[in-house]
Amino acid sequence: MAYDEALANRIRSALSADPACTEKKMFGGIAFLHRGLMFVGVSGSKLMARVGKENYRNSLGHAHVREMDFTGKPMQGYVFVEPPGIETDEQLNFWLQRCQAFVSTLPAKAAK
Repeated sequence: MAYDEALANRIRSALSADPACTEKKMFGGIAFLHRGLMFVGVSGSKLMARVGKENYRNSLGHAHVREMDFTGKPMQGYVFVEPPGIETDEQLNFWLQRCQAFVSTLPAKAAK
């Protein structure tokens, strides 16, 4: 599956100052990782957002957000944000900050 390269470039630009952020092709798209943990990704034209269980219900209350059902059933702690919900840099930065804040509470992934 192809992914929206323009959205990926917007994310790269927003994260460029953080050396702890990397990227990896996965899920048929591209994922952005913080300390080895996936926190956002691009699948088609949608933003995959790892918001965590505490922010899950609140995140679903935002416009243009739906359950992430990548595997055919909802994945708790993850949502899809449709393109109208990330049109502006302010909207995109909200999701990047929310997701990065969540993964910052988790232990870093051990290097292989």
